[in-house]
Amino acid sequence: MHIAAQQNAFRPAAPAQRAEAGPGRVPARPDGGSLRPAAPGGPARADSLAAFRSMVASSFVPLQVSAETDRPFTGRMQSVEADDVVFTEVAAKPHLVERTPENIADGGSGYYKVSLLLAGSSILVQNGREVVMRPGDLSVYDTSRPYSLLFDQDFRNLIMMFPKDRLDLPAPFTEQLTAVSFGTENGGLTPIVTAFLSQFPAQLSELDGRLRTKLAHTSLDLMTMLFSSVLGADPAQRDPHRLLMQKIYAYIDTHLASPELSPSSIAAAHYVSTRHLHALFREADTTVSTWIRERRLERCRTDLLDPVLADRTVSAIAARWGLTDAAHFSRVFKTTYGVSPSELRNT
Repeated sequence: MHIAAQQNAFRPAAPAQRAEAGPGRVPARPDGGSLRPAAPGGPARADSLAAFRSMVASSFVPLQVSAETDRPFTGRMQSVEADDVVFTEVAAKPHLVERTPENIADGGSGYYKVSLLLAGSSILVQNGREVVMRPGDLSVYDTSRPYSLLFDQDFRNLIMMFPKDRLDLPAPFTEQLTAVSFGTENGGLTPIVTAFLSQFPAQLSELDGRLRTKLAHTSLDLMTMLFSSVLGADPAQRDPHRLLMQKIYAYIDTHLASPELSPSSIAAAHYVSTRHLHALFREADTTVSTWIRERRLERCRTDLLDPVLADRTVSAIAARWGLTDAAHFSRVFKTTYGVSPSELRNT
């Protein structure tokens, strides 16, 4: 059945409560979206739809939640956060989740949510695409755009939520993957990713902050590899323009440590003019220098949080990624992340 017909069965008698920012929400990003779950550690339980809405409001971006009001409703939720990446396991009775334009206006744009269905079934709609999810399926959706997520039976679901800029892929690429199922038919990486993610958040909450951060970074790396693999395997994406951009992004990542990395060196390596290179990045709504700087800063941020590198100085970490001016690095880092490199390391 099409989701529009199924949604009608989940319309409550009164308007669904909007998930506003509550006392438990701590904005962690410039757009105001929260990445601090209200009840880390053990699972929180709800014995009514109203209580479940409160848990959703404390754990995610603004959403609307509705269900058949004449049936008993129960739900369980457990969240753990590490370096702006939140893993939330949800188990509940059938219901409908909607991210409306009004919700988007209330904040929380700029995130991807990766969903791993562990039990039950669901239907995800975004960007004009609709996908039916079965246990073991992965899907991704974008909080900057409206979506609907229907659970038509009791279910268990794991959601990994993170800022878009934590994914080492340009937005124009990943936007093609919303409301698409990453089932096992999409290659050998999917079972590896699902097996890894299915251990969260219960096991992750038992670890100290540094180890949680390391595993969160591993999760992001796995998602980047999975997305890249799916995009590369799709014949529709193999046009010369897209292949050139993929090669350029890979070249930049490989040479981030070199202070000599520049638009001219990148253009020369790919036999294009610097003018053409800049035009390619304008189409991706960024610039060459911005892309390089963001990638380098993110690598530095990851290293600063890595307990294995705790004995390295801040300047050594910056230099490792081609940022040789320590004072300039510190200023740019604080402007980008709101804390200095040393403050981040000491948190």
